[in-house]
Amino acid sequence: MRHVVCTAGVLVLLAATVSAHHSAIQFDFANTKTVSGVVMKFRAINPHMQLVLRVKDAKGERDIVFEGHSTNNMYRAGYRDNMIKVGDTITVYIAPLRDGSDGGYVTAAVTADGVRFGARSRAELARERERAEGK
Repeated sequence: MRHVVCTAGVLVLLAATVSAHHSAIQFDFANTKTVSGVVMKFRAINPHMQLVLRVKDAKGERDIVFEGHSTNNMYRAGYRDNMIKVGDTITVYIAPLRDGSDGGYVTAAVTADGVRFGARSRAELARERERAEGK
């Protein structure tokens, strides 16, 4: 009987862990978009950064939920503690949701004081190279 109870407990814990982490297939990493807004919530945590931006655009004003890299990946990409604060206006580069709904995966950001962290897309790198070459 104890084995059955222990096995059931382990299965419940594994199911909770698996359901807490999802695939990135829902994001279109080949189609980078930028979104600017006011930070309503920001948490640099594992497994994914959490961000809520208040955005004003053609659709109106609304809060949009984003996720992003883990804390260690963000640090390797230049993020440091307190770079993003509630109330800041920031711009994020996202891989949008494939279904077209609001949200996405933050791949890079530009903070309120102009500091950028995160990955650069191929298109951004090409534009930077052209500017450097005077094209």
